[in-house]
Amino acid sequence: MRKRSSRVALAIVGAAAFALAGCREEEVEAQAFPDLASCKAEANRGGQFSSADCDASFAEAEEIHVESAPRYDSLQVCEEQHGVGNCGDESQVTGSGGMGGIFMPLLTGYLIGSMLSGGRAAQPLYRTSDGRFTNAAGTSTYSGNSGRTTLGASQFTRPAATIGQPPMSRATVAQRGGFGGSAAGRSAGT
Repeated sequence: MRKRSSRVALAIVGAAAFALAGCREEEVEAQAFPDLASCKAEANRGGQFSSADCDASFAEAEEIHVESAPRYDSLQVCEEQHGVGNCGDESQVTGSGGMGGIFMPLLTGYLIGSMLSGGRAAQPLYRTSDGRFTNAAGTSTYSGNSGRTTLGASQFTRPAATIGQPPMSRATVAQRGGFGGSAAGRSAGT
């Protein structure tokens, strides 16, 4: 009876390991660019993405930026999170009317990812207070805004919209542990 129990236990352990291996996140070939011109220059050199991919991805990153960039109630709070000179008021940053008294980080680059499904996805990049770069959700930090890497597909999930939500205050940012600390602070509007 003992031999059968050990075989069953091994089968269960093996099945669990196989199931966990099947849950690994899809890996995406990604490239970051500081601007549209650098993406197109890379495309002209025969890079991973075409000029059309650059245009479409930059437009997508700009759309996500307008919808989902972090919004702050003062320029000072924005610059504490993104560095001095890296923020502007909403109308300046988005190029639209925007509400007065709301400040957002400037778009300082974008990521393009080649999905295994054959499509592509994009994310805006923002400077952090320590000189690195982060995505709109604040869930990942990168050392630069140019270069190739492999990322999990979840890094291209569209972040929650912040447009129309109350901007983050110094207290909200502190409660969250900084930009990207917890999405609950943004949706609660505290």
